[in-house]
Amino acid sequence: MPNASPYQVWSRSFASDNGDKVEAVVPFMGESVTDGTLANFLKKPGERVEADEAIAQIETDKVTIDVASPEAGVIEKFIASEGDTVTPGTKIAIISKSAQPAETHVAPSEESTPKEPSPPKVEEKPKVETAPKVEPPKTQAPKPTAPSKTSPSEPQLPPKERERRVPMPRLRKRIANRLKDSQNTFAMLTTFNEVDMTNLMKLRSDYKDEFVTKHGVKLGLMSCFVKAAVSALQNQPIVNAVIDGDDIIYRDYVDVSVAVGTSKGLVVPVIRDADTMNFADIEKGINNLAKKANEGALSIDDMAGGTFTISNGGVYGSLISTPIINPPQSAILGMHSIVQRPVVVNGDILARPMMYLALTYDHRLIDGREAVFFLRRIKDVVEDPRRLLLDI
Repeated sequence: MPNASPYQVWSRSFASDNGDKVEAVVPFMGESVTDGTLANFLKKPGERVEADEAIAQIETDKVTIDVASPEAGVIEKFIASEGDTVTPGTKIAIISKSAQPAETHVAPSEESTPKEPSPPKVEEKPKVETAPKVEPPKTQAPKPTAPSKTSPSEPQLPPKERERRVPMPRLRKRIANRLKDSQNTFAMLTTFNEVDMTNLMKLRSDYKDEFVTKHGVKLGLMSCFVKAAVSALQNQPIVNAVIDGDDIIYRDYVDVSVAVGTSKGLVVPVIRDADTMNFADIEKGINNLAKKANEGALSIDDMAGGTFTISNGGVYGSLISTPIINPPQSAILGMHSIVQRPVVVNGDILARPMMYLALTYDHRLIDGREAVFFLRRIKDVVEDPRRLLLDI
């Protein structure tokens, strides 16, 4: 059985067949992806592969795509090299359908030829050692020390041997470019608030078992924040809009992007039509996207679009931060860690689970008033989830 690849295997419609030999080529990579980098080979020349088994990985700006073998056979040779920039249809390898896997054999001459006996050892007579002559030491004049090439004020840098230079992955390049473009394009401003998580955590504790029994998925905190964001976006539609040239595009739908950190970088898959989903649907959607992200199986469609982003730095212990807008959106909500803090409740000082919220928005489009009202709406819904039921 071939080893299962954690990456998405795309259609092999580009295979080229020349009788006994077939060519594995780069598949179609999505409407918005024109090329990629040949990251690594999963097989070696001479190894056997099955049909549709992954033999190489292509790294694009958004996802990692497998190149699959079109037929079962033995890899004869690779045509491309790791690190090459490839496009759909580029030939990667030649596969022979009739060849046998390479095996290590012992040459017949080595097996049949008997080893010649080694000549008998001749005992050597012990040598008599004579004491060497000792000459009196010669006095040498001390050599003048060469002046230091570095001035006392020049910093002493670590040697280059202790550094490593590696190519930047395409996904990291794409993230870097998008974040810098966001910083250069938007007039970003961040407003903050804090939310008391007591009621939401109690609601979750009271109904978590029944929720799992009925829906087959755990009730998390993220679904409530998505529902709260949907309510706030409906109350402040300008936050769900975007600038396009001299126009403003209002979106009458809510697609929420959820930032997910992976070993290869940050990806932002999208929950489609979140305004039509209930808590269970949102939790299932988040779990499915998070699983695909960690397995490297996200497709281009999973990350295309989005009208608003939620980033939860609290899972890593972040207390407060200023998130960066995900283009071409106009705002992003930052969640943070829940910490017990003393707060005043009805004149009494009590310890409550508190979370800081941060909303970064494009000040070219969104005024401070709308931004504050938006964040206040999220705070009100999270602190009292019954507002969602009563629509108040």
